[in-house]
Amino acid sequence: MTQVDTAETGQDETRQGESRQRVTRQGEADREITGGPGSHRALATRSLRTRIRRTVRRAARPEPWKRGRLLAGLALLLGLVMMLHAWIPNRIGNLGSLVETFLPWLGVFVPALLACALWRRSASAVVALLLPSLVWLSLFGGVLSDKSRPGGDLTVASHNVGADNPDPAGTARDLIASGADVLALEEITPQALGTYEQELATAYPFHEVQGTVGLWSRLPLSDTRAVDVKMDAGALAATLPDDVQAEYSRGLRTTVATDQGPLAVYVAHLGSVRVNPRSGLSAGRRNAGAQSLGEAVAADRSERVVLLGDLNGSTDDRAFADLTSGMRSAQDAAGDGFGFTWPVEFPVIRIDQILVRGVDPTRSWVLPSTGSDHLPVAAEISW
Repeated sequence: MTQVDTAETGQDETRQGESRQRVTRQGEADREITGGPGSHRALATRSLRTRIRRTVRRAARPEPWKRGRLLAGLALLLGLVMMLHAWIPNRIGNLGSLVETFLPWLGVFVPALLACALWRRSASAVVALLLPSLVWLSLFGGVLSDKSRPGGDLTVASHNVGADNPDPAGTARDLIASGADVLALEEITPQALGTYEQELATAYPFHEVQGTVGLWSRLPLSDTRAVDVKMDAGALAATLPDDVQAEYSRGLRTTVATDQGPLAVYVAHLGSVRVNPRSGLSAGRRNAGAQSLGEAVAADRSERVVLLGDLNGSTDDRAFADLTSGMRSAQDAAGDGFGFTWPVEFPVIRIDQILVRGVDPTRSWVLPSTGSDHLPVAAEISW
C-alpha cells in the first residue's frame, strides 16, 4: 500500500468517526425532544428558570414599581386600619365600634387587592400587601386553629331562641340533644314560655326565668335575681309599674350547685344595634347594657363566673371592654375558628357569647341551627 492510500484510509476513518459523533448527538437531541428519560424534567427545569429570570428582569425595571400606586395606597391603608383600629374614634357614628365589629372580614380585601395587583403587574402593590397580611395574621391567625382539649367538667350552652320561632318545641328538643348541663335561653316570649318549660322539664328539673331570659339546669339553682341591662333607661323607666318592668327584664344572675362548688351564672340579652348609612352604628342602648353588665360582674365576689347570652356584638368591640378585661371568651380560648352565630342563613359575626372567669374552657363550638335566626353556642369548662 502506498503512502497516498494510507493517508486516504486515515481520512476516511476520521470522517466516519465524525459522522458517528454527529449521529450520536442528534440521537440524544431527538430523545430529549421526543421524551427520552429525564427529558421532560430537564425541559421543565429550563423553562422554570427562564420564567424566573424574565420575572426578575421585569421586576427590576422601574415600570412595575410605578404602576398600581393607588392599589399600593389602598393596601397600606387597609393594614393601618387593622393595626390601629383602637385609635379610630367613636365620636362620629360609632365608627370605631363598627370597624371592630367586622374586623375579621377586612381580611377578604387582601386577596381582592392581590388579584388587582397581579392584573396590573404592580410590584409596589404586591409588596404593600405584606402589611395587611401580617397584621391580619397577628390578630386572627391563632383563631383558625383548633384549641379544644379533653377534660371538661360541665357543659354550658346559650341560645337566642327567637321571638318569631315557629317551632319552640322542636328547638327545645334540639337543645336537649346537645347534652348541656346548664342551658340559657334568650328572647323567650310569653306565648312560648309554657312550651319551653314543658319540653325542658324532664331533662332540666331546675329553672329560673326573669322577663325574656331564663336558665335551665340539671343541677340545683339558688340566689336568683334580675340584673339591670339598661333596657328601660331614661325618665320613662321610673314611671313603669314593677310588673311591667319585670316583663321586659333581659338579665339574671343565679348560682349553680356543682360537685366542684358554686358557680355564678349570668344570662343577658343586650339591646339591638342598627347600621344606618347616615348615622353609622346605632348602639347606645347596647353599650349602656354592656357597661351595666360589666359593672355587675366585676362587683361579683364569686370565685367562678360564667356569662351566657346574646350580647349583640363581637367581643372585639371596645364597648365590651368592661367585660372582656376581666373575663375570657370560651371561643377564643378553646374554639375552632371564629364561631359566627348570626344570621343563621349566612353567619358573619359572633354575637352569642360564652365568657368565663375562674374556670378553664376546654372546648367551645357552635350547635346546629334550630327555628331561630341565631345559632346556639356551647362550651365545656373545667375547674
